Amino acid sequence: MEENSQSQGSASAHVFGVDHLEETEDRGHVNQQKISRRRRRKNRGPERWVGHYCNSHKILLVGEGDFSFSASLAVAFGSARNMVATSLDSREMLLLKYSGAMENLKKLEELGCTIVHEVDATTMSQHGLLKLYSFDRIVFNFPHAGLYYREHDTPQIQLHKKLVKGFFRNAYKMVADNGEVHITHKTSHPFSMWNIEKLAREVGLELINEVPFSKGEYPGYENKRGHGIKCNKTFPIGECSTFMFKKQSCLL
Repeated sequence: MEENSQSQGSASAHVFGVDHLEETEDRGHVNQQKISRRRRRKNRGPERWVGHYCNSHKILLVGEGDFSFSASLAVAFGSARNMVATSLDSREMLLLKYSGAMENLKKLEELGCTIVHEVDATTMSQHGLLKLYSFDRIVFNFPHAGLYYREHDTPQIQLHKKLVKGFFRNAYKMVADNGEVHITHKTSHPFSMWNIEKLAREVGLELINEVPFSKGEYPGYENKRGHGIKCNKTFPIGECSTFMFKKQSCLL
């Protein structure tokens, strides 16, 4: 994995390095930031939207399973140079668990995506590469801590809440001041007992919108169980929404 991590780090510097240096060399120079944004828009061509996401956003995708969500965005944008897609699993484990992972990773690599494996959502702000950047959108679809009890059991719910709060705490440090943190999550019982709005508020994020999630907006996306012998199987998403948060300090 060390060799793979080095190669991915190199790609990341190529993809994000110039824009990042332009925007962060001196945060007090607003005009320089505006020039940098104009350059990025010019380089990408016309804006393309997929669901809530645009090719002008710098997007961090967290907890990808088979990378089909990332691949869906990349194909629709026609480029993934604005995206960093991460997984908790190693590359080797992904290929063992998910039948479509190889194809999706290949698409992303061809389209210029930065791919980073073995990223823990609860410590990602300390990651040697990711901590260098800020993002316009940070996205975590259907977070799940793994099934150790029944879904409605209190210990299981506590594990999920610990994961989500840890993600929010790290995302707060990584999202741009005017950026957004998105979680797509089931809204029925017992998933509603996670109280994700409260978890977000406790770390300084405020809900600005909740939109019903439509899987059909993202062609090719396959939500995966990710755990156990059925890890490559999809699961019924039922009633679910994308919850969108911003820093409380930016809403004053």
